[in-house]
Amino acid sequence: MKALEKEAAIIAAAISQVGRKLDRGALDLTLDAILDAFDQSGLSVRDIDGLATWPSASPTPGQVSSTTNDIKEALGLRLNWYCSNQDAAGAYSGVINAAMAVATGQARHVLCFRTTTQFSARQKSRAAQPTPGRVARRLAGYHSWQDPFNALSPVNFFAMVTQRRMHEFGLTREQLGAVVLNTRKNAASNPHAVYRSPLTMDEYLAARFISDPLCLYDCDAPIDGAVAVIVSSLDAARDLKRRPLRIEAMSGAQYGRDSWDQYEDLTGWAATECAEALWARTDFKPSDVDVANLYDGFRIQTLVWLEALRFCGRGESGPFVEGGQRIGLTSELPLNTGGGQLSAGRLHGMGLLWESCIQLWGEGGDRQVRDAAVALTASGGGPRGAALLLVRE
Repeated sequence: MKALEKEAAIIAAAISQVGRKLDRGALDLTLDAILDAFDQSGLSVRDIDGLATWPSASPTPGQVSSTTNDIKEALGLRLNWYCSNQDAAGAYSGVINAAMAVATGQARHVLCFRTTTQFSARQKSRAAQPTPGRVARRLAGYHSWQDPFNALSPVNFFAMVTQRRMHEFGLTREQLGAVVLNTRKNAASNPHAVYRSPLTMDEYLAARFISDPLCLYDCDAPIDGAVAVIVSSLDAARDLKRRPLRIEAMSGAQYGRDSWDQYEDLTGWAATECAEALWARTDFKPSDVDVANLYDGFRIQTLVWLEALRFCGRGESGPFVEGGQRIGLTSELPLNTGGGQLSAGRLHGMGLLWESCIQLWGEGGDRQVRDAAVALTASGGGPRGAALLLVRE
């Protein structure tokens, strides 16, 4: 089987202003990132013939803040191909679809973007006054089975996974905390990170629980911001301003049930299947990876990905990260080098992709991993997930 993604490369990755209380609209933030991506690549609006994002719609306020139609109209794009979908393998599905489009000749340069205004949307929602006499909404779909048991958020399901791993593998809160402290330390050198001040283990352990055993610092930070990435055919990428980052392998495999509570293995979920398919598409091995930026919407997800991607054995991620010596910037596996989502903010994995590209271009500043040439980044980690293996050309 030929892995067509090897004919695609990332030639620009840009991030907008990121934070809370920015007082800026979603389209404004998105265009900031896009224009920066154009500047990085040397491309202009007329060069873009493809457009992709994820998701196309969401009931969560602020989850979908800029659509493909918004960007097409704002820039006046002439598109040969575009894609925006709801049922897909998370935020990286836009990049995966773009890689397939350029590899099969549907487009030459595809603009991928992800914008969220979840922080400002949440503030507006809290400020809204209830409507007198309004009838309560009737629960439908999977909510009708989960909400009556107070499973109101993904944090409840990831807390369940964490509890199971504590029981089955002896995972400790101190081991979870070691990853949190590592990301906070890395975030200090990332000017885009929301939380950059130092954090101690005592502060981590004393933080209030959100869903036992996950505490405040185990949960990522809702923010407003945007990321733009340009995926080009490899032959076109070699003529542009930046060194191409070839997509060596990609995967969004899902073999189990698309369910938060009916997956056969709740300690691994789709990450295990996604990783299996990823390594089957390349001759590279986990030992070849110079830097890893793995999803951390909730802390346990990073540990699940570490095992799934074979950086350590099943049940061994706790001892692997304990003390933080093996995951620091100068260690055997530099992990979440920009602070991850726990410290840098929730961009649903696209911030992790941006950081991976920055590392491969050698633009990480004080957090730069020496001689980084191969990066692995993963997004999601519940019943859906995706991973990308990038190689500097």
